[in-house]
Amino acid sequence: VQLQASGGGLVQAGGSLKLSCAASGRASSSYIMGWFRQAPGKEREIVSVISGDGMKIRHAHSVLGRFFISRDNAENTVLLEMNSLKPEDTAVYFCVADDPSPPYGSNWYVREYNYWGQGTQVTVSS
Repeated sequence: VQLQASGGGLVQAGGSLKLSCAASGRASSSYIMGWFRQAPGKEREIVSVISGDGMKIRHAHSVLGRFFISRDNAENTVLLEMNSLKPEDTAVYFCVADDPSPPYGSNWYVREYNYWGQGTQVTVSS
């Protein structure tokens, strides 16, 4: 599975950006897909993930109400709409994917994601 992310850039605080990730190869519409990010000097953290059928979504608490994730299974793409951006959102954003293996239930998003894209820089100026 190959993941190609796009849409990063520089934006002022309060602005919006939209990230897109296209999956190819053995990618399946059943795959969990989403986004992680890593800011300078910080650990990589989950941002938003979405189940294969789009029925389950998980956002980091820090982006609730500002970021929205969606997917188009016909195109094998996942989108991350980021609104009301803050300087602390500055990071390299990575598209991720994983096959729908366990865990299931409430911790469905807690897993080692097997597929990672190359990362796209998002910079929010104050």
